[in-house]
Amino acid sequence: MRRIYLDHAATTPVDPRVVEVMLPFLREKFGNPGSVHAWGQEAREAVDRAREIVAGAIGAHPSEIVFTSGATEADNLAVIGTALAAEERGRHIIVSAIEHHAVLEPCEFLTSRGFEITGVPVDGDGLVDPDQVRRVIRDDTVLVSVMAANNEIGTIEPVAEIGQIARGRGVTFHTDATQALGQMPLDVDALNVHLLAMSGHKVYGPKGIGALYVRKGTRVARWLHGGAQERNRRAGTENVPAIAGFGRAVELAREMMPQEAPRQAALRDRFIAGILEIEASRLNGHPSRRLPNNVNVSFEGTDSESLLLALDLAGVAASSGSTCTSGSLEPSHVLTAIGLPPETAAGTVRLTLGRGITEADIDEVIGLLREIVASVRAASPTWKPSARARR
Repeated sequence: MRRIYLDHAATTPVDPRVVEVMLPFLREKFGNPGSVHAWGQEAREAVDRAREIVAGAIGAHPSEIVFTSGATEADNLAVIGTALAAEERGRHIIVSAIEHHAVLEPCEFLTSRGFEITGVPVDGDGLVDPDQVRRVIRDDTVLVSVMAANNEIGTIEPVAEIGQIARGRGVTFHTDATQALGQMPLDVDALNVHLLAMSGHKVYGPKGIGALYVRKGTRVARWLHGGAQERNRRAGTENVPAIAGFGRAVELAREMMPQEAPRQAALRDRFIAGILEIEASRLNGHPSRRLPNNVNVSFEGTDSESLLLALDLAGVAASSGSTCTSGSLEPSHVLTAIGLPPETAAGTVRLTLGRGITEADIDEVIGLLREIVASVRAASPTWKPSARARR
């Protein structure tokens, strides 16, 4: 059976060219980058090289890049670190209603320390209105956090406009760019951000590595205590193989993006058009202002579990939304935020493209979805063919 992987928003395969760069640091080049001898300095050079690559990809200075264990740690460091550094000045934080749990959970933790969290709503396409942010900023606001692009529905947010508002009020602005890195151009100055989180395994790099961009002069309290690594901002011996791989993955993504992003966007549009020919189907997220690889659709009269199991049996990997909450029976907070009723949200599938996906793959999956959706609906006692949800 031919298998088609359409879950690239969850994770990507490690590019063989990335593995090639990593292997020496798993074997003969095993030194600790904090050591002064030749083995250590060899490792230090690899870390420094990767730092330069990652910084260059987002228009930053290498000294502004902090390597972490992934985007979750980067988001936690941004949110909690900023809050702790500024708590004597204010205890108010603004986030969008569709942030990843790596942002929402740290905010929830901070409420136990007396912080107040204001959630900014989104419209039916998942877009944050910058004027909404402007209206809720207060004198005691210390952080605004709005993701660059949503991990479930793919909507690209007006980050630059929101960042300009935040900076105009002297408020630190953070964006989670986990899904955006490698999919769209990122420039920290153009985006007006102080903090930007990234992940390696979303760009064909290894898992367990990420980074946080910290603009020079931005106060972020460290909360992982120990050694003085990462300019005393994140303790712990550097994961040299993963850092080297992350650097190479970002380098490759930057090189390939001018050709790969439009190629995937064309496949995405073909995919969406074919899926919306299925009765009572709905596209979630902005129809055009979306990541080039993201397709998120709902089918009335179905349920995600049945759809995903049937797709898997047919050799297709997909998901119902964020992998971090895949065990939850509750509707996604993102789908709820854009106004989907529970019965519609229940039949949602996220299909995300990658480098190896072709037109033939897309056309095959469209055909499979027609059959699978019809089969699931036939077994549903509540499905009525007259119901319509196409958009």
